[in-house]
Amino acid sequence: MSIQLRNPWWIVLGSVLGLIVGNVTVLQFSASVLMKPIMAEFGWNRSVLSAAVMLGSFCAAAATPFVGRLIDKHGVKPITLFAITFFALSTAAMSLAPAVAPVFIGMFCVLGVFSGGQAPLPYAKSIAGAFDRRRGLAMGIAMTGVGLGTALIPKLAQVYLDNLGWRGAYVALGATVFLIAFPAVALFLSEPAARRGGSTPGALPGLEARQVVRTKEFWILSFVFFCIPVVANGIIVHLVPLLTDRGIPSQQAVAIFSSIGASLIVGRLACGYLLDRFFAPHVAIAFIVIPALGVLTLLASTDPMLTTVGAVLVGIGLGAEVDLIGYLQSRYFGLRAFGQVYGYLFAIFTVGTGLGPFVMGATFDATGSYHPALVGFVVTLVCAGAALLRMPGKYPFPVHHTGNGAASASPNAASRIHPA
Repeated sequence: MSIQLRNPWWIVLGSVLGLIVGNVTVLQFSASVLMKPIMAEFGWNRSVLSAAVMLGSFCAAAATPFVGRLIDKHGVKPITLFAITFFALSTAAMSLAPAVAPVFIGMFCVLGVFSGGQAPLPYAKSIAGAFDRRRGLAMGIAMTGVGLGTALIPKLAQVYLDNLGWRGAYVALGATVFLIAFPAVALFLSEPAARRGGSTPGALPGLEARQVVRTKEFWILSFVFFCIPVVANGIIVHLVPLLTDRGIPSQQAVAIFSSIGASLIVGRLACGYLLDRFFAPHVAIAFIVIPALGVLTLLASTDPMLTTVGAVLVGIGLGAEVDLIGYLQSRYFGLRAFGQVYGYLFAIFTVGTGLGPFVMGATFDATGSYHPALVGFVVTLVCAGAALLRMPGKYPFPVHHTGNGAASASPNAASRIHPA
C-alpha cells in the first residue's frame, strides 16, 4: 500500500507541489516576465505575444476534456506523468523559437496542448475522491500551489532571464517543471476509492457527462468560469507591462507581480475554508466582488501603492475559481464523470484565461491604454455574479458522512437535478 492511501493529506501535499509548476503559472505567468525581451529581440508588438498566449490557452482548453476522459478511463497517474514529461519538453523547446511569428505561435500551441494534463484537473479528481467532509479545505490547500507558483515562477523566470537570456530561461523552466511535478505525482497522488478497489468509474456516485451538459447548472457555471479568468488573467499577464508603463522599475514590477502569489494563497485557503461552511454559490459571489473592487482600484488611480492593492484584490479572486470549479461540480454533478466534466469546465476557463490577455494587449495597441479593457472587465464580473444567483439552493450530492474518504450519495441523489 502506497503512502497516499494511508493518509489522504499526502495527496494534498503532492497537489501543492505539482501545481507550483502547473500549466497556468508556466504557460502564462512566465510570459509576463519574458514578454518584453522577446519583443525586443524580434521587433514584435504586444499583440503577437498576447496572441501566442491566447492560442496556447485555447489549445490547452481543447486538450483538457480529452485528458479528463483519459483520466476517468485509465487513471490519474499514468496520464498525468505522460503529460508532465511532454509539457516540460515543449517548454524547453521554446528556446529554439525563430523570429517568425506563426512558428512561434505554433510552438506555443504545442506547449498548450501538453499543458492540458498538468492542470488542476488530475489533482482535483484525486482530492475529490479522497475527501468528503473536508473537501473544500483540501482543495483550497492543494490549490495554494498555484499561488506559490505565481510567487515563485516569475522570480525564477527573472533569475533565469538575467543569467541565461530568454531562451535559456525556457530551458530552465522546462527542467523545473519536470523535477518538481513528476516526483510529486509519482509519489503522492492516488486514484479515487472505487478505482483502487477495482470497480469501474460508474461505481462512483453522480451523473454521466452527457447528462451534465444538458443541465442549466452546467451552463451557468460555464459562463461564470469563463468570465472570471478573462478579467483576472487579462490583468495579471499584462501586470508587469502595466506597472512599467506607469514608471515603476522592472525589478519592482516583478516583485509586485510576485506578491500576487500571496493573495492567491489567501484566496484559495479562505475559499476552501468557506466552502465547507457556507453555500458555495454565495461564496463564489463574494470572490467575484473582491476582484471587481481590484479592477475599480486600478481604474481609479495610477499610484504605485494603490495599483499594487488593486492587483492583489484581483489575485484573491483568481485564487478562488479553480477551487470553486472542483467543489461546485462535485456537489451538483457528483464524481462519476468528474474528469470529463471538469475537463469541459476547465476548458472553458482556459479559453477565458487566454482571451483576457489578448483583449488587454489588443486594447493597448489600439488605444495606447488599458483603460477601456478594465471598464469592460468590471461589467463582465457583474454579469458573472448575477448568473450565480440562478443556481439551485440545494446540492444534489451533499456531504453524507464525517470521514475523509470518498464521497457517497443516496441512490436518488441524481434525481434532484434534471437536464434543462
